[in-house]
Amino acid sequence: MQLVASIFVSDILPIFIIAGVGFLLARRLGASVKTLATVTFNALSPCLVFDQLVTAQVSGSQSLRMAAFCVLLTIAIGIAARLTSMPLRLDRTTLSTFLLVAMFSNSGNYALPVVLFAFGKEALAFASVYFVTSAILIYTFGILVAASGGSSVKAAWARLFRVPAVYAVTAAVIVLATGTTVPQAVMRPIHLLSDAAIPVMLLVLGMQLERATLPKHPAAVAAAVVLSLVVAPIIAFGLTAVLGLTGTARQAAIIEASMPAAVITTVLALEFDLDASFATSVVFFTTLLSPITLVVLIAYLQR
Repeated sequence: MQLVASIFVSDILPIFIIAGVGFLLARRLGASVKTLATVTFNALSPCLVFDQLVTAQVSGSQSLRMAAFCVLLTIAIGIAARLTSMPLRLDRTTLSTFLLVAMFSNSGNYALPVVLFAFGKEALAFASVYFVTSAILIYTFGILVAASGGSSVKAAWARLFRVPAVYAVTAAVIVLATGTTVPQAVMRPIHLLSDAAIPVMLLVLGMQLERATLPKHPAAVAAAVVLSLVVAPIIAFGLTAVLGLTGTARQAAIIEASMPAAVITTVLALEFDLDASFATSVVFFTTLLSPITLVVLIAYLQR
């Protein structure tokens, strides 16, 4: 019990305190979550990804396995979500939203700080690989799900090439493959922006939670919560064994898989005229309940 309390205080509570500041900024001052999210997505996140991949000592083999883990987990949860949705008899828009929130977890503004606080910088590098892979999936397959067949494959690929983190990964791969030394005049601002990414991500999380409303489909919300916080971690344990992920890579993979629904799903729901209130409800409840499951998982993985 003392270990659980210690993990909560040191690894989870700081995240919710910063998110709470974001919540108050949105509630009391009317701060724009859209503006801050745009800054994070286009400037801070790419720098975080580039900095982590270039400076961390990460095995190429383990990185590929982490990317494969993310893809396979997303597919597995997508299948589980589709099967779960059948008896719920959801309308088309809510069904697409249900699949989105179940398949895509908060691999950035919540997961990265948790992994950093709980397991250190080496694990954070692996978590960054998962984060980038997940972002690519969201802006390709996720958009196709959101569009429910109304969007072309060409449009999905166009969205992909507007994801700054993709270019950050490409640049990092070139630097690592060629052994290029990035000049200090370039690395220092990148490093400063990278350091700013995680706290700003947490502010965005809190500001987004301020928008939460009561669910219109409580049974579907409950099902999505169980898929995100219970089913996904169980699948993750199996996949890490199959793919041979060990050490900090395994720790990062399981924690990433156990995160609440991604905040970006609410943005996609709004953009494609889906059930945005449903998406926000799932994000809210999975985030609110996630400390319970995460504390147990961290305690187990730190043994």
